[in-house]
Amino acid sequence: MRAALNLKGLHYDYVPLSLLAGEQHGAKHLALNPSGAVPTLMTGQGPLSQSMAILEWLDEEYPEPPLLPADAWGRARVRSLAYIVVQDVHPVNNLRVLQHLKGEFGVDASGKAAWFAHWASAGMAALETRLAQEPETGDFCHGDDVGLADLCLYAQVLNNARFGVDMTPYATIRRIHANCMDVPALELAVPANQPDAV
Repeated sequence: MRAALNLKGLHYDYVPLSLLAGEQHGAKHLALNPSGAVPTLMTGQGPLSQSMAILEWLDEEYPEPPLLPADAWGRARVRSLAYIVVQDVHPVNNLRVLQHLKGEFGVDASGKAAWFAHWASAGMAALETRLAQEPETGDFCHGDDVGLADLCLYAQVLNNARFGVDMTPYATIRRIHANCMDVPALELAVPANQPDAV
């Protein structure tokens, strides 16, 4: 979400929450986002949650630069690439799942890292195959401009690094991620570059 806001040149106030301290479960945040998840974007119409809904809303409200291609096939392809991350990889690797593995099943840090790597690697392998073979891939996931799929891929690669996922087999993903990191709007949105980074 931060990357999309930056890319579109939109000003926003960043309100950090410590997920490890459980601040997302506080009454103030739950009043805005009952699922206790992040991010939440405050709009003129009220709070909006769920990253994909936020990204698509931003793209409809602020269409330049576009996150989705103009043609129906291109939009479907970009969404299908993004969904590999947001539906196949992220849901089984988010903080609440990893905490449940520890609390309910006693999984230690190395076990959680192995779990994360398993699902992240499965998603990366699928993405790599598609991105390496499909002719629509360019400097980025779809052509030569940053789009919705790139925002998802870039965020997942950053998460992968936190858990030591070996990205060596994924040459196309590594190339696209490097291109993303060369975009100032995306580099600025990296978690390590936020005011609350530790």
